[in-house]
Amino acid sequence: MARTAFSINKVQLMGNLGKDAETRVTTNGTSVTTFGLATVQGIKGQDGNYTNETTWHNIVAFKLSDFITKNLLKGKKFYIEGRISKSKYTDKNGVERYNVDVIADLIIPCSETTNEGSGTAGHSDPDPENNGNTLDDLPF
Repeated sequence: MARTAFSINKVQLMGNLGKDAETRVTTNGTSVTTFGLATVQGIKGQDGNYTNETTWHNIVAFKLSDFITKNLLKGKKFYIEGRISKSKYTDKNGVERYNVDVIADLIIPCSETTNEGSGTAGHSDPDPENNGNTLDDLPF
């Protein structure tokens, strides 16, 4: 009898959208929403100073509620759960390329707090390992 390997393909992300989400409808009527999500990690350099390293994730979601779709806007923070999916395609020059996407099963908007005195929505990160850097340092 053949043995089946046990594996887990699960992703949990919390980050900010780099631009508004785009929704299209496939030929069979399924709605597909795509967007980029930025996550930020404080990295300690050899000089002892921290810098922010931003990683971009391609998110794909199927059949989202209207509420979520309308709120997937640039700069907003979301928690995403899903799985990693890799696809292969051939570009217009005949070169094989690959996409790595997160297929979202769960999308939850995160609440935003107001910075005292500024009147604007902020995303401060009290993590001492982040050396005072905040998510306000995102490149958008």
